[in-house]
Amino acid sequence: MAQPRTALLLLALASVAAVAAAATTEVEAPAPARAAATTRATTGCRRGDLVVHQRATGRVVEGKPEYAVEVRNACRCAQSRVLLRCYGLSSVEAVDPRAIRAVDGERCLLRGGRALPPRGGAVRFTYAWMTPQDFPLVSAHPHC
Repeated sequence: MAQPRTALLLLALASVAAVAAAATTEVEAPAPARAAATTRATTGCRRGDLVVHQRATGRVVEGKPEYAVEVRNACRCAQSRVLLRCYGLSSVEAVDPRAIRAVDGERCLLRGGRALPPRGGAVRFTYAWMTPQDFPLVSAHPHC
């Protein structure tokens, strides 16, 4: 009779250990989310704080319409090393490399990596191409 009792005791201990492990996992899982929220709260910047506005200027360069682009920092913190997806920045006119330059076939760096001032700091450039290009944000480094 001692053997079944030992087996029952081992089964009970295994169940308690499994419940304890599950409880520990449940408690630890939200911690990374809290850490990310704390980081956002500390920096005060969100992806949407770098706003790209683009419009046709009405000029035509080598048969292609010209577009004016403004990237504005709406964050309360300066942001540097701003990378945008640009796929090589196609243009039939020269684009100011101090404003934006391709770093590879997919991404462009704003202002040579220098910071965009907080609350309205902007960089502007023009390019001419068949259709307007998208410039979605890849990454930025806030400085609070």
